[in-house]
Amino acid sequence: MRITNKIMRNNSLYNINQNKILEDKLTNQMTTQSKISRPSDDPVVAIRALRLRSNVTTVSQYYDKNAPDAEQWISVTGDALDTLDDVLNDLYEQAGTAANKYLTSDDLQIILTQMQSLTEEFYSSGNVDYAGRYVFSGYRTDTAITFSDEDIAEMQKHPVTYEIQEDIAYSSISTINYTDYSVLTDGLPAGATDSESYEQYVTNTNLYRFRLSYDNLDTADADGNSQISITDQDGNAYAVTEYATAEEAYRAVANGTETGIAYIPSTGELVFSEDFYQNNYSTGDSFQITYSKSDWEEGDINPVHYFQCTKTNDDGSKIAYNTVSQNQDIYYDVGFNQQIQVNTVANEVFTHDVQRDMDDLQYCLQELQAIETAKSDIEAKLEEAEEGSDEYEDLQKQLEAVEKAETYIRDSIQTSFENQITKYQQYMNSTNVAITNNATRGSRLELISTRLMNQKTTFKELQSNNEDVDISEIAVELSSAELTYQAALMATSKIMQTNLMNYI
Repeated sequence: MRITNKIMRNNSLYNINQNKILEDKLTNQMTTQSKISRPSDDPVVAIRALRLRSNVTTVSQYYDKNAPDAEQWISVTGDALDTLDDVLNDLYEQAGTAANKYLTSDDLQIILTQMQSLTEEFYSSGNVDYAGRYVFSGYRTDTAITFSDEDIAEMQKHPVTYEIQEDIAYSSISTINYTDYSVLTDGLPAGATDSESYEQYVTNTNLYRFRLSYDNLDTADADGNSQISITDQDGNAYAVTEYATAEEAYRAVANGTETGIAYIPSTGELVFSEDFYQNNYSTGDSFQITYSKSDWEEGDINPVHYFQCTKTNDDGSKIAYNTVSQNQDIYYDVGFNQQIQVNTVANEVFTHDVQRDMDDLQYCLQELQAIETAKSDIEAKLEEAEEGSDEYEDLQKQLEAVEKAETYIRDSIQTSFENQITKYQQYMNSTNVAITNNATRGSRLELISTRLMNQKTTFKELQSNNEDVDISEIAVELSSAELTYQAALMATSKIMQTNLMNYI
């Protein structure tokens, strides 16, 4: 084959261009530190790069955003639960101090004031938030556990009524002690003989009582329609008798006047007569109570977090809550097909009973204050009465009766505080369970975060190995390409200086 100068020139130009292409490729790799600048440079590297970048992006979302967000949520929850535990421990100690029947009403007032303050702090801890989201509110992260003063101000402008449904188990019915010393104010009953004394008519009775979650409930409307309904698990309805005060209801049940269910809207209590209780309820039975409440105060627990209820606005519109399920656990995606629960729901720890227990203790204090006042009045009258007179003898009998009633009440107070010690221990147990569960989630999240960090490091390393170039190697290749390019130019210039005419 005959090689002409044109062929040599064309081949030389082609080879020089290839050297320039290689030099340009190496220069791009040096400046971008990447093996390819377009998918066509190396399709295998390009496909692998897409997969690895997707993995790095996903892991970075889990590790840099989701996991820290979940960790902070769990941390805020843990701090609040620790506060609850401290508050309940203080309440436990205060109840132990108050479990002394020889304390005066002034002593108990000081203790109960401290306990009420601790109780308010208990519920305030439920309103902690993380980044504007309330951590104990389930899915309703924009709604606090308790009503604030702003909520109350708004409800005063636009009144609302909640119709609340509570499901009550037989085991939830407890007993309370009631001391009836109304004989001191009402006098001896008609037909009483001179040999009888006031003391004989001072009675002490155990009553069956269920305490609803709220007090100050709505009373019967203008037409006399009761705002409460009770049905058992079979759908049987029970009638209730509404009483204005707890004293009236307790006395009616204790003396047998009330033979059914006494309902006290002001205290949110249902008191069952002995016969009614024994004839209608047995172990395992349950019943449903529906009642209305429109009188709300700051610090009251919002029922939407606990019960199936219906909110009626002032314009007549209604909103139903928890009609399907009350399970409101919040999960974060913290890994490939891996989730972790971050929240603790309010009803796990923030029970209504803590405040309702305080209401009972306050009632006990009022009873003690009343009996101490009655005793002081009788003693004052006794000092003024002439010794040996009929008045003196009558006052002496009244004093014996009031001392008997005081003994009953003091024993009841001591028992109430002793029982309260046990209740606070139970509340602490529930809180400790929540603390343990929250800490377990935190420990698991820590392990997941460590694994995510390792995954992120591994994927980034694989990504770097797939896409990045070795700078030192590229520098050597680029220098070699430059030398080759220069040598090619020199060789071509030598060849192009001669042609066939030089030999003719």
